[in-house]
Amino acid sequence: MVAVRYDELCKAFDFVSSAGPMEHNAYFSLDTGKIWWTSDSNDAFDEEIPDDLETSDRYLAIPHKNQLDLGKRLAARFVAQALPARYEQVEGYFRRQGAYARFKALLEHEGVLERWYSFEADAVESALRQWCAENGLELVQT
Repeated sequence: MVAVRYDELCKAFDFVSSAGPMEHNAYFSLDTGKIWWTSDSNDAFDEEIPDDLETSDRYLAIPHKNQLDLGKRLAARFVAQALPARYEQVEGYFRRQGAYARFKALLEHEGVLERWYSFEADAVESALRQWCAENGLELVQT
């Protein structure tokens, strides 16, 4: 079983999820444990990327938050629990650009922004643990 450090996996996950799907990518090497980072703007990276990064079964693509159901559906689950009267309003936010800014402003106004951050962090950790288990990786805390 190959070990992956939780903090390194989180950084890669955040990088992949910081843009739209497929704009930023990160790959975990099953042979070395190294995480390779790529982007549509590859000029930001100094390292030579392996040629078989996207085609070899020796690399696992770090998932985007949407692949782990951690995008707008997670926000909807939180609102259903914490602010059920605002559910329709928040659902409307996610039909337009700038949804997360409006969502976070509402949470701050309602006094539950810190609860959201905790809820989101717990969901991310749980999803990444499950992803590691499904891919035969040992997740180690640092």
